Amino acid sequence: MLLLDIKNLTIELNTADGLVRAVDRVNLSLREGETRGLVGESGSGKSLVAKAIVGVLNKRWQISADRFNWRGQDMLSLPYEQQRKIIGRDIAMIYQEPSRSLDPTAHILEQLEEAIPDHLLDGPWWKRGYLRRRKAIGLLHKVGIRDHQSVLQSYPFQLSEGVCQKIMIAMAIAKNPKLLIADEPTTALESTTQAQLFRLLASFNQLKGMSVLLISHELESIARYTQSLSVLYCGQLVEAGETAAILKQPYHPYTHALIKSVPEFQPNLQPKTPLYALPGSIPVLQHLPIGCRLGPRCPNARKECVKTPTLERLQNHFYSCHFPLTGAKEP
Repeated sequence: MLLLDIKNLTIELNTADGLVRAVDRVNLSLREGETRGLVGESGSGKSLVAKAIVGVLNKRWQISADRFNWRGQDMLSLPYEQQRKIIGRDIAMIYQEPSRSLDPTAHILEQLEEAIPDHLLDGPWWKRGYLRRRKAIGLLHKVGIRDHQSVLQSYPFQLSEGVCQKIMIAMAIAKNPKLLIADEPTTALESTTQAQLFRLLASFNQLKGMSVLLISHELESIARYTQSLSVLYCGQLVEAGETAAILKQPYHPYTHALIKSVPEFQPNLQPKTPLYALPGSIPVLQHLPIGCRLGPRCPNARKECVKTPTLERLQNHFYSCHFPLTGAKEP
């Protein structure tokens, strides 16, 4: 059963220059117990998609979708309060820059206890304070923080970014969500701490069956921890499928460029060889290309690319390109 099923998600931003389509008909699905990666350059709309799932977008932004189902239930047809109840119960999100997401005026203990729902406290009401504190300590131990006493009595600014990120994860898993969304969870962290956090998220998926949506602009960081992958470019879904299949045979030129730019995926790369990179940069929202938004940077671009390509399917591999790479179909 699909846990999350989104078809043709579109997000338009109301600017001084009119409506700007920041996310253009993106499809995204997640099965129960699945770990999916959402990858793309900064500015590709990854965070907007995540915020649309948890319903925290600006009210001035216009959101539409042909289908937006959570566990088979149409979320768009529900009243706002009922949507918030379902999302608050089943979905949790870890934001970028954890030290800025935490309340700087409150101790960690206070913030962590606030994240624990009452129905998870098994005991009489007069022991709620004690039970809540024990639960908070247990959550810190789960995310690898052993010195809980000093951490609980600290303010966020007194702790490192790595510890703050672990606290954000502890707050996110406090309600046992069915879906955990991690939006760039390792930004500005050193490599050893990044690996610890990714292994921590993978353990929740394996031990608790928690679905995880990993969002990052670094393909090599999430490829080894995900079963499936969706690639975004400038608000458009360019490729999606099983991670291993995409890494072995990408069909879209942008996905191919991402893979070629990572030395880890190029075992035959000679020392001091320049890394591959697409020319140009991702366009700003006010000046988006028509049709395929990769067109001005794409080495395979032709005149047909001024029309937006449709999403094609080859078994469980999806791609959106008029002229896919060898293995998909003949141009």
